[in-house]
Amino acid sequence: MGSREDMVSREVVVGMPQGLHARPADQLAREARKWQSRIELLNDTQRVDGKSILEVLTLAAEAGTRLIVEATGPDAHEALEAIGVLFDRNFNEQENTEGR
Repeated sequence: MGSREDMVSREVVVGMPQGLHARPADQLAREARKWQSRIELLNDTQRVDGKSILEVLTLAAEAGTRLIVEATGPDAHEALEAIGVLFDRNFNEQENTEGR
């Protein structure tokens, strides 16, 4: 029935020169917490909870790092799309630094 959970994933690339530092990690965790689905990020050696800024920071993802984002749950497709947009737009880092 409708209770079956979907699992979807996609590869993303960390595009910010400073890597996945505190500000984008916070944005990512805040976005992930908006969704019912479980959100996880994977690299070669780790799997972390995307809803936890501290766990996201433990990835120490530098510029150019490839990560897999997995979403599992009733709104997995929508959650993955929203998180993918953050990576596609480099978490709007250019907008955050232009006014300084």
